[in-house]
Amino acid sequence: MDLKAVKVSEHVYWVGAVDWNVRNFHGYTTSQGTTYNAYLIVADKITLVDTVKHGFEEELLARVSSVVDPSKIDYFVSNHAEPDHSGSISFMAEKIKPKKIFASKMGKKTLEAYFDFPVEITSVNNLEIIDFGGVHLKFIETRMLHWPDSMFSYLEEDKILFSQDAFGMHLACAERFDDQFTWPFLAKLASDYYANIITPYSQNVQKIISAFKEMKLELNMVLPDHGPIWRDMERFGKMIDLYMNWADRKMKKKAVIVFATMWHSTEIMSKTIEDELSQRGFEVITFNTEIAGRSDIASEMIDASALIVGSPTLNNNLFPSISDALIYLKGLKFKTPVAAAFGSYGWSGESVPQIAEMLKSSGCDVVETVGAKYKPTVEILHDCRVLAEKVADAVDNYFN
Repeated sequence: MDLKAVKVSEHVYWVGAVDWNVRNFHGYTTSQGTTYNAYLIVADKITLVDTVKHGFEEELLARVSSVVDPSKIDYFVSNHAEPDHSGSISFMAEKIKPKKIFASKMGKKTLEAYFDFPVEITSVNNLEIIDFGGVHLKFIETRMLHWPDSMFSYLEEDKILFSQDAFGMHLACAERFDDQFTWPFLAKLASDYYANIITPYSQNVQKIISAFKEMKLELNMVLPDHGPIWRDMERFGKMIDLYMNWADRKMKKKAVIVFATMWHSTEIMSKTIEDELSQRGFEVITFNTEIAGRSDIASEMIDASALIVGSPTLNNNLFPSISDALIYLKGLKFKTPVAAAFGSYGWSGESVPQIAEMLKSSGCDVVETVGAKYKPTVEILHDCRVLAEKVADAVDNYFN
């Protein structure tokens, strides 16, 4: 395999892999593919920072080989032990036999639980600085961003931050740097990534970024483990602001309607609710779960203040795609303040109360429910408008 590394700075090369084909990342639809970024620090000692997902070892080796003989690598640093970044670390360690592998204390435990190594893993302390052959790495623990082992590494000489999964995005691309893309494109992909990966850890995000800001590190570049490298620091500052907004749950007058339908009754109810909310000045995003994926819904929930869910009753239960979406959203812990449930049924009608219970268990205040037997009558559609009015009033009260 003949592949080239990309020089990033005086001492650093990108030696990662591009995955154009991945379309599902543990439930998150990755329609743009992704990259598994790994980096080579070339100084008196040579250090590999993170590796790539299993199956992409040859890409990693080829890019490393374009810079140095892989056998000359002295050290590995693992910032994050999730297998999309560590899946080839055991293979690489067997092949190269580095003098040391460095990881956080939790990273050492996680890597040793996943893999067998020919060399002992050395754990590093928070804020510890180690000389890597004339260049120095400072290690910054970022626990639960988004695994217990996560940490940043800061290369002092080049003023580069290796940020593991933070500030990244799922994007397969031939370009390596942020300024090769438009800001709205990157902001949307970063928003999708945060919504589907980082949201449950928002409280940690606030603490970590606040502590990081207090360090006042000089930054020339930020190198995440997915997506393009940040070398426009003004843009990166905007990304930091977005992360804090998302972590703070800065919401707007926005409702997400999620529904499934069998014979269009629930769909008709959805359209009526959507129309009334629109009349009330809301931004409204509507998803049919038989078409839209769970992660598309999650992406829109990042700044939504209301979630309205509708389902027909099937075999005395929710429609399967609605259950799937609600379980996924519950795990992401959006803390959406206002919710409502609606649906249609033929003879039993369990779906609406089941939706209401799931919304309540997710921390939402369910302000109204509406059920329609077989098809929505004029009276039921009026009730749908009342539901929308109650949602709008509850959102207005929340912001006031």
